[in-house]
Amino acid sequence: MDYSKYEKEPAIPEASSMIETFRAIGYSIEAAVADVIDNSISADAKNIWVSFEWKGEATWLSIKDDGNGMNSKELVQAMRPGSKNPLAERGVKDLGRFGLGLKTASFSQCRVLSAISKKTDSDPAYWTWDLDFVKDTGNWDLLKYIPETHDTEILSDVASGTIIVWNDIDRLVQHFHKDDTKALDKFLVIMEQIKKHLSMVFHRFIESGKVKIWFQDRPVLPWNPFLTGHGSTQPQSAEHLQNGKVFIKGFVLPHKSKLTEDEFRNAEGPRGWNEQQGFYIYRNERLLLAGDWLGMYRKEEHYKLARIQVDLPNSLDAQWQIDIKKSVARPPLVLRDQLKAYAGRIRNLAVEVYRHKGRTITQIPGQKFVPLWVDHKRGDKWYYKINREHPLVKKTEEDARLNPGKAIDLMLRFIEETIPTKSIFIKESEEPEQQGKPFATLTGDPVKETLDQFFAGLLNAGKSSDEAKRILINIEPFNYYPHLIELL
Repeated sequence: MDYSKYEKEPAIPEASSMIETFRAIGYSIEAAVADVIDNSISADAKNIWVSFEWKGEATWLSIKDDGNGMNSKELVQAMRPGSKNPLAERGVKDLGRFGLGLKTASFSQCRVLSAISKKTDSDPAYWTWDLDFVKDTGNWDLLKYIPETHDTEILSDVASGTIIVWNDIDRLVQHFHKDDTKALDKFLVIMEQIKKHLSMVFHRFIESGKVKIWFQDRPVLPWNPFLTGHGSTQPQSAEHLQNGKVFIKGFVLPHKSKLTEDEFRNAEGPRGWNEQQGFYIYRNERLLLAGDWLGMYRKEEHYKLARIQVDLPNSLDAQWQIDIKKSVARPPLVLRDQLKAYAGRIRNLAVEVYRHKGRTITQIPGQKFVPLWVDHKRGDKWYYKINREHPLVKKTEEDARLNPGKAIDLMLRFIEETIPTKSIFIKESEEPEQQGKPFATLTGDPVKETLDQFFAGLLNAGKSSDEAKRILINIEPFNYYPHLIELL
């Protein structure tokens, strides 16, 4: 196309409006901190320090690293929105894509973003985005300024590195007073959420020793969603997809009965057992999405032990629709059937562990396990019934000859205590249309026969026909059969 023959007119984005748009992308504060840490890891940092000081609405938060650092020119480029073309090829270890992460993540939380950085044997460089200054001037101008909360000496203990400082954190502490204890409590809860999020998102970096993350000078311990160090965790065989570029591996976690109370609480993760089930999408070892069935399945109580690791290279960002916040991933359509089939197998294993509480039944050779309840199909519907061949049923029949009241009461107690609620719930959730209704498809009509007997007994006791019918319509399960009662 020959563009020279067309009239041109600049359409430069208005600075303040554009930045306010960046602020509305939708970062949570924990995702924003993690996005800044991505830059530290990409800069080969070995240590990363997350720090904050409570000062009410003057509270600040910082992320410092001992990475390669930048000179003034490089720092300006890093502070420029869209500093890298998302279509450009990235290094295999690069955790970025859009050249927006540092800026959009920071702008989403604060109005004053400062960066101080130094390379080995060089003086520190520093620049600041002040959104009120941008609003007043309408220009995309950085300020060579450091807020009073920090100075260049903050990097004196590292040979090279960078510190990102958030001041005027209006989305979190605006109008908070320093002496407001309730506000402080809320703030500390959020800080704890950030810490848990970092322990999950960067757990593989921390476990491998590539990076140490410090939160208020205390080490952040890794949270591995797959409990790989526990003897009762069941890792499954791995598969490779997309010409070997995508690696998937499922894990069935131990039943609660196999975990101590501390292990159980730790394994539930930041969002709880039910919410943490599903796929875990990693890009270059960095966790993007934690616990999601990607629209393939619903989250159900009985699948909460199923977790599946998925590893991607950053060369597949476009195909997997990785977003700016690194919190959304959508597999390409050509992979959905393969992922769903693999997940289905892991879910089936997980539900068995859930149903049987992780127990392994040791059978004596030649001796069959005898359940009290059995599930079976009549036609195309599922039903549960008492196993008439169970020794307990046989014993009840024998004991009923001598003491029928005691025998029947004991049998009813066993029935009450052993109703297979988990199995019923699972089948009802998975295939509600396949669950049978009471007495459906049975040969003969035990309901009608029993109603006839009850009705005759009530008449013999002196009740009128209408009175007997009113009594029966209020007795479960006869209340489900008003048409039969009307015919009595």
